[in-house]
Amino acid sequence: MSASSKLPPFDPADPLGIDDLLEPEDLAVRDTVRAWAADRVLPYVAEWYENGELPGIGELARELGSIGALGMSLTGYGCAGASAVQYGLACLELEAADSGIRSLVSVQGSLAMYAIHRFGSEEQKNEWLPRMAAGEVIGCFGLTEPDHGSDPASMRTHAKRDGGGDWVLNGRKMWITNGSVAGVAVVWAQTENGIRGFVVPTGTPGFSAPEIKHKWSLRASVTSELVLDDVRLPADAVLPEATGLRGPLSCLSHARYGIVWGAMGAARSSFEAAVDYAKSREQFGRPIGGFQLTQAKLADMAVELHKGILLAHHLGRRMDAGRLRPEQVSFGKLNNVREAIEICRTARTILGANGISLEYPVMRHATNLESVLTYEGTVEMHQLVLGKALTGLDAFR
Repeated sequence: MSASSKLPPFDPADPLGIDDLLEPEDLAVRDTVRAWAADRVLPYVAEWYENGELPGIGELARELGSIGALGMSLTGYGCAGASAVQYGLACLELEAADSGIRSLVSVQGSLAMYAIHRFGSEEQKNEWLPRMAAGEVIGCFGLTEPDHGSDPASMRTHAKRDGGGDWVLNGRKMWITNGSVAGVAVVWAQTENGIRGFVVPTGTPGFSAPEIKHKWSLRASVTSELVLDDVRLPADAVLPEATGLRGPLSCLSHARYGIVWGAMGAARSSFEAAVDYAKSREQFGRPIGGFQLTQAKLADMAVELHKGILLAHHLGRRMDAGRLRPEQVSFGKLNNVREAIEICRTARTILGANGISLEYPVMRHATNLESVLTYEGTVEMHQLVLGKALTGLDAFR
């Protein structure tokens, strides 16, 4: 670099210059989702969270469909066909608003739609995916059970053939996002030929989805139990290309990738709130942001935040190149959610008592991330995935 060359100015919002890695199309996706969230979520989400509800979810889903956010990394059938990085940027912006909104989108696109897109028949794809991409039909994903979370192979929900024709499903699923508002559920069940996935219209007799109340996390999100009592489905309701745990676990890996990005959105929102507060809150005659201990906290938060975004970007490029392994997704979820929670907790200390108020986003993000920490793979499960990959020894059992 010549002596006359000028370095770009330091950007406190992008201290590593990560935006330089993004294409104009990437930035356009990010800006579109950020603008939508600023208009349709941020003015209302504190009230939604306080009331423990997500009103107008059908309208929100249709709006998300109109901007291409539902199943956005899938191709065909009305889906946007966006890159993995663009999908990740969308998840970051959605979770910067609230984890519940990102969960709505993740379950719709990366679990329910992804399962049908990857493992479904052409008839199933054509029937459901265009309407789900448009937000006209909301989907849910029934894997976790009341007694079997981290060990889905032991699920008790079962499906039996009735005289070689119809399937009859019985069982329970628990902690199912979107369950009470879904028009279609992808349900995984034991069969005589192993675990299979089923496309279940939620209006089918015997299917019900009571909403789970009294949550202190993900309060601006619909969470339900799925109850299947002799739910009769036609023979072609089964996903033909999925047998065994490979099917649901591949869906989870796709959804976990979105969490790697999304967690950094919650962290960014809390970090920005802490920076703004530190510059305006005065103690001992000057802003607290001018004290060494506060600056040390902000510096450490910025380092972990932007390291996490850089990690998410790297994994996104690997996914776009077809080179992303499930172990690498575990690496990202383990690190980014854990660091995001620590950023929120540190932000809370900077805001002091105001940090627990819904006038600021920090405590809302912190409590949401407590759910994100354990859903779609607990810390321990991701540690064991990485431990097995590093040593070649299986410590799960």
